[in-house]
Amino acid sequence: MRLAVISDIHANLAALEAVLDDIAGKSPDAIINLGDNVSGPLWPRETLELLEARGIPSVRGNHDRWLRERPVERLGDSDRFALSELGEPWVTKLHELPATIDVNAEVHAVHGTPTDDNTYLLEDTDSGRMAPSPRDAVIERLGAAITRPVVLCGHSHRQSVTQIPGGPLILNPGTVGCPVSPDNKLALSLEFRSPHARYAILTRRFGQWGAELFALPYDWQRAAARAETVASSAWHDALTIGSVT
Repeated sequence: MRLAVISDIHANLAALEAVLDDIAGKSPDAIINLGDNVSGPLWPRETLELLEARGIPSVRGNHDRWLRERPVERLGDSDRFALSELGEPWVTKLHELPATIDVNAEVHAVHGTPTDDNTYLLEDTDSGRMAPSPRDAVIERLGAAITRPVVLCGHSHRQSVTQIPGGPLILNPGTVGCPVSPDNKLALSLEFRSPHARYAILTRRFGQWGAELFALPYDWQRAAARAETVASSAWHDALTIGSVT
């Protein structure tokens, strides 16, 4: 089995198109999306239209959920923009997405952790920076999913493959379209990243799971120009160099 895994598109249609084109050339058996689809100052409606047209199943991310559950005054700027662009039918569809998906008997897909879409599975931020979590903390966050051979997660935008001894392989495909967000204060203290559109291919061979991680160039100047038009100049660096200065 070969499964393409995408996550954290954040309305970046240009990046999503590049990723889907690249995936098509690899002919996986299926694609799974780990959520946070539209909260970015880019193309929320067009992003959802493309995902729906392709029939790609998606987990619900924390930002997808917040568009329905949080009052407008508690939403970040990107969430407010998405809300204004989408309209009620799309907001309802996003909220009705499942919190987790069992892709098959072995692969469990979540956004953050199996029980909390707004907690990082593999990282801590207590120091004001994003750093790998201790093993015990990851195991506690996995909960009952510790028995699954594979857990797919997003949320941190940090591409990684982690093997828990005696437990699952944890795959984070990275972010399709938002290396860092100027709306997030944590972004100001993150390590340098890159502007590439990221995804992963999960493959089962000889009874074992492995993963390939991809970082694709795409027209990030197009995305930056769009974000600057509807948001602020801070998005230029976020989308073209992968950091906030």
